[in-house]
Amino acid sequence: MNVDELRTHYMQQGLRRSALKSDPYEQFELWFGDAIDSGIPEPTAMCIATVAADGQPWQRMVLLKVFDRKGFVFFTNYSSRKAGQIGSNPKVSLLFPWHPLGRQVKVTGEAVRISAAESLKYFMTRPRGSQIGAWASPQSQVIKSRALLDAMVEEMKEKFAAGHIPLPSHWGGYRVTADTMEFWQGRDNRLHDRFIYRQITAGEWSIDRLAP
Repeated sequence: MNVDELRTHYMQQGLRRSALKSDPYEQFELWFGDAIDSGIPEPTAMCIATVAADGQPWQRMVLLKVFDRKGFVFFTNYSSRKAGQIGSNPKVSLLFPWHPLGRQVKVTGEAVRISAAESLKYFMTRPRGSQIGAWASPQSQVIKSRALLDAMVEEMKEKFAAGHIPLPSHWGGYRVTADTMEFWQGRDNRLHDRFIYRQITAGEWSIDRLAP
């Protein structure tokens, strides 16, 4: 396979400064709505990059579960690799890859744990199987086999067979508060449109065009 011959031709009209909202959260909400309305798979999927203590970056996909002017919220195991890295260095980067629309949104900022009450509110909306999974899976740890994981799931099913499944103390959310947001719109010949919002003060943002 000649990888260098694989190319995507972007036919979108591009993105102009005059079309942008003055507030990046409003711009994100607009594009997020477009992503949902377009029917693309997993529009809430975002890649989060963290940095280990040795300087090694790590990336993985998580799902956006809450979005408002306070930031972007995702949920995870607080004993996971990503949580450990956030504990050492809360600076993270998010990327929303909306490829069918020829769009990407990148967010940089800091991740902070949300309250247990907020985590519980979301946890109670999860399917029962996902609640069991949060208790059963020792996320990011080495396990010998899938059979062992399945056994831990069955153990938790038996433990909580009576009904209510409480919020695990090792599980909850993080909120990423944005310092910058970059909106990328693909154009033909790799002459993509890129605009970056940088926070100046609370509620005030600068907007600059970046070269593709």
